[in-house]
Amino acid sequence: MTNTALESQGRDLPSAVLRYTAFDVDGKGGNPAGVVLDARGMDETRMQEIAAEVGYSETAFLTREEERRFRIRYFSPLAEVAFCGHATIATAVALAEREGTGDLVFLTSAGEVAVATREEDGRVLATLTSVAPAVRAVDDADLAAALAALRWEYAELDPALPPRIANAGNDHLVLAAASRERLADLDYDQDALGDLMARRSWTTVHLVWRETETVFHARDPFPPGGVFEDPATGAAAAAFGAYLRSLELVAPPARVTIHQGEDMGRPSRLLVDVTPGADAGIRVSGTAAPIVG
Repeated sequence: MTNTALESQGRDLPSAVLRYTAFDVDGKGGNPAGVVLDARGMDETRMQEIAAEVGYSETAFLTREEERRFRIRYFSPLAEVAFCGHATIATAVALAEREGTGDLVFLTSAGEVAVATREEDGRVLATLTSVAPAVRAVDDADLAAALAALRWEYAELDPALPPRIANAGNDHLVLAAASRERLADLDYDQDALGDLMARRSWTTVHLVWRETETVFHARDPFPPGGVFEDPATGAAAAAFGAYLRSLELVAPPARVTIHQGEDMGRPSRLLVDVTPGADAGIRVSGTAAPIVG
């Protein structure tokens, strides 16, 4: 929803709600995010109202603490989210376009996230470095419930990429499909999966298919945010980078490309740099384009 639409409902916005699509491919596709660069004076009720009005999977709200250091909060249409990758990239690009490229620090509910911005091929490229990640096993009963809600069979999973819970700011269940066709056919029980995710505090279910050793395709159901599917999920991409490192599926340093959103008509590209060290943050890079109209 545009700023004009918000204002017409009698709301007095202290700052414009910018709209960007993050992890776009040549200005197309990507994941839309709302960005409020000056959220001073807003309480969480007001932020939640704006996020619901904007209607994107997340809207980011910024409060400047120092010249290049900001407090940032993320809200889906339904609830606050501890960390959101695509809204971080969108916010960093919006800042760089207004204040110049360089290093930024975002203080999130999940911890401190460094973001570097630079010009590349005439556009701003933003790179976030996640908080220290963690990867753990998934409970058998939870896995069975997730597969049932997805309407997937265990035999349809890729045995070389076992299910795990990965976290680089928030929890994501990682499931790897054995075929591109299985990934493409996403028809899940939103209520059942949403209930399970709410009980386990999973932000998304990160469904992937491996094309090559370093190229993956992904889909991310996001019912806790009121969204059937997220077209580009930076937080999940960071968590997945940690997953690949933990299971020694790539040899750091390595760059992994994730293609997401293709099956929903919003092609997105996420670049994931997996660095050495079990506790080292994962770097996720992408561009963001203003949404016009």
